[in-house]
Amino acid sequence: MDDIGEMDEVTGGPEGGKPQEPHGAMVLYPVPESVARARRWFRHFVDPYKPECSVDDCVFVISELVTNAVLYGRAEEEWRVRLEWWREGADLHVEVHNPGSPAKVQKRPHTPDSVHGRGLWLVEALTDSWRVGPSDFGGTVVSFVMVNAWPA
Repeated sequence: MDDIGEMDEVTGGPEGGKPQEPHGAMVLYPVPESVARARRWFRHFVDPYKPECSVDDCVFVISELVTNAVLYGRAEEEWRVRLEWWREGADLHVEVHNPGSPAKVQKRPHTPDSVHGRGLWLVEALTDSWRVGPSDFGGTVVSFVMVNAWPA
């Protein structure tokens, strides 16, 4: 096992994709350890691209979205979490896919004493945009965009 961690599949690196094709993709088991693997993987593969946006913010948001996918994704058969990222023009796009229902992904009310319920509020605060919808792989995709992550 390397510093990225064990997973089903990883692709990525500076030779990666064209707009709207992933520069990197990772398929993770739906276990808590996958959150740290996703953070390490993203840092490792985005670094050669030298984005000007906050990689720390991206990693934090990825952590939130993969955590939610692991906690709330459900399927009757064995399933995985899929993480993809790509550059489109000057923007960074990231998607997290899981087999859960898109209708269940929503910002929840919280109080200062709440233990849960802040994740999607933080996603909204740290990204230029985010969305939830049906995944091309079945289930749900939650995605975010960092506008002008690179010079145009």
